[in-house]
Amino acid sequence: MGDLFIDKNIDPMLLYETEPFDSDEYIFELKLDGIRCIAYIKPQSVVLQNKRHKDVTAIYPELSELKCCVKKRVILDGELVILTDGKPDFYALQKRSLMSDDFKIKLAANKAPVQFVAYDILYIDGKDITNKPLMERKELLSNAVTEGHGLSISRYIEKNGKAFFELAKQESLEGIVAKKKDGLYHISKRTRDWVKIKVMQDEDLLVCGYEPDEKGNVKDLILGYYDDSNKLQCRGKVYLGVSESDRKIIGEFAKKNTVKKPWFDKYINAVWLKPKLIGTAHFMHETESDGMRQPVWKGLRSD
Repeated sequence: MGDLFIDKNIDPMLLYETEPFDSDEYIFELKLDGIRCIAYIKPQSVVLQNKRHKDVTAIYPELSELKCCVKKRVILDGELVILTDGKPDFYALQKRSLMSDDFKIKLAANKAPVQFVAYDILYIDGKDITNKPLMERKELLSNAVTEGHGLSISRYIEKNGKAFFELAKQESLEGIVAKKKDGLYHISKRTRDWVKIKVMQDEDLLVCGYEPDEKGNVKDLILGYYDDSNKLQCRGKVYLGVSESDRKIIGEFAKKNTVKKPWFDKYINAVWLKPKLIGTAHFMHETESDGMRQPVWKGLRSD
């Protein structure tokens, strides 16, 4: 078995979704509306990878100083966030994640720096610690990492999951995560040791087409997904939250990737696309017709 720090190919642990609950066996943390990130940090350097193993270090140069927070090699699981008025701002982060120009990245880093919120430690000083219970890992995380330089450690509460969820709902946050105190870290696996309880839900969907405005430009996005029989199904349309940059990308994509036959009959004036672009919609819950209640577009996925 290889060295996790050298190999740098960790798939983060995944979560099931459930309803709010109280339990002495779990801790409860805020679910941050950001981008999942595995950080490989040593006193000399930092490497940041998203959940698809893409190296995103250069996109967030302000986090190069995370190396000042450790004295030994560590691997941290956490979330990249940008805070606006004290709350995670996914739209600002998504815009940042699509940047490639070094000068624009530097300006953005100075104006609204990205932060890394660590909620687990998987490795320290040459040792894989994924087989240790969560609360032991939490203690190791606190001892191994010094907060500052854009790094903070996720706080948690015990027992009162229902009240914590209501607080998250009241503050218009994304939700909470419950983690079993004696649970191990299961790389790449989805287990009930970690469960998410969301105020809103996200879904990755295919951009199947769009309804144009009076000038023929991209307006409402028509979204879909493949069901278990690999048939394309409609999830509805969304207008709120669609950025000018996403409209431009979709408009450029449409120049060479339209299809004549409608994917869904309910939209008469749509421009239909090859279903290759993927983005995330944010909505309250599914409607009876498998649509989305109060959908907001979070952006095209870059990972």
